[in-house]
Amino acid sequence: CSASANKPVLTLFTKKPCPLCDEAKEVLEPYKKRFILQEVDITLPENSAWYDKYKYDIPVFHLNGKFLMKHQVDIEKFEDQLMKLELQN
Repeated sequence: CSASANKPVLTLFTKKPCPLCDEAKEVLEPYKKRFILQEVDITLPENSAWYDKYKYDIPVFHLNGKFLMKHQVDIEKFEDQLMKLELQN
């Protein structure tokens, strides 16, 4: 089954420590089989552009490379966008 190849990618821009990021991951836990979580540590040198952009806003989420939400999970928005992507596949 190649379903995982078509799973949407949820990118989480984060750093350590980030209690809000941990909280967000808990909220998303029930959905984790429906997307691939990719975490980007904005404090790493190769991610400095993201650091400059998001240092005051994490957690920031992109879904399939497009900005989705920041600060906390908007579960309705997340579910809506996730379903749209699933219907496209």
